[in-house]
Amino acid sequence: MSASSSTHRSRMAASVANVMFANAVYFPNQKIYEGYTPANMNYKCISHVYYAFATVGEDGGVFLSDEWVDALMDVDGVKGGLGSLMYLKQRHPHLKVILSIGGGSSVETFPRVASNSALRDNFARSAKGLVEASGFDGIDVVWEYPSDAGQGLDFLSLLAAIRTHLSEDNFVVTAALPANKTILQNIDLERAADFLDLLNLMTYDFYGLWTPRSGHHAQLYSSSKDEPSAASMIQYTMSRGFPAKRILLGIPAYGRSFLHAPGPGHKYRGGGGEDGTFEYQQLPRRGCKEVVDKRACAAMCVGGDGGFVSYDNPETVKTKAVFCKQKGLGEGLFYWAGPMDVNDKSRSLIAAGFKALHSS
Repeated sequence: MSASSSTHRSRMAASVANVMFANAVYFPNQKIYEGYTPANMNYKCISHVYYAFATVGEDGGVFLSDEWVDALMDVDGVKGGLGSLMYLKQRHPHLKVILSIGGGSSVETFPRVASNSALRDNFARSAKGLVEASGFDGIDVVWEYPSDAGQGLDFLSLLAAIRTHLSEDNFVVTAALPANKTILQNIDLERAADFLDLLNLMTYDFYGLWTPRSGHHAQLYSSSKDEPSAASMIQYTMSRGFPAKRILLGIPAYGRSFLHAPGPGHKYRGGGGEDGTFEYQQLPRRGCKEVVDKRACAAMCVGGDGGFVSYDNPETVKTKAVFCKQKGLGEGLFYWAGPMDVNDKSRSLIAAGFKALHSS
């Protein structure tokens, strides 16, 4: 680990000075069309907001993915989702607002941009311009995903270019990566730590309609070494040299559905909801009892139109927050995505995580 690590740690300690741990939330801009706005979230429980997603152009330029909803539409009485967030940032001085770049719309563009030095430089310059013009505190890179060792090197080169223009003293730089060894093994995580303030480890989607059997898609623990889990992937990431103090553990605010399955580990026939998912506010399904698999640390309901649905609830989020503190994950949790949570504090995932992180 380079000497810059101590600089990263001190900078992030200052950036979340009003809270001990990060409790970060992604806000997808498209949710505004469904009536969810930035003002709907409880900022007493949120340290960072990732505004998702900006798009990457063929020339490496970074631009708003939906100028109408981002900058022009009336949102919370101001212009656009960005205007709303900047207003909220003024009201909540502790809040860090970060522009999340990429996601599904940039799957094909990122590899081309990251492999070319001129395009990487344009990406970094363009990102800085957009961040400064909009009032963001930094950027979050969501490349889905570096698929081989060559792209892993390009990913590091892209981060290096970003840091050339977005200095460590003035900007936060983060990245989201899946909790998947097949992807993570392509990246020198120890070197990545030289550029990143936070790594948002997506410790969910272990199971879904792409797997042959049902399973807990965000389980903290697994029953065998061959089965994925948040705990094993956190340990793997740390073993590859990324410091625990800058890892955020991901919490999904949605469940994955497996029809005609009585629980984890079974064959199934399709999924309920939208593409096999239900937002957390839609769970448990009508007429179904919510139970917690304490061994795996996963909530579930079985029956009705969802079959077996695996998800997180306040009890499992609390356990994951305690796990973070025990394992020295000094930054905390992040959630995909804020609008999928509920406003009821007794049921809210975000509120449960914040309370557990900051209780003795």
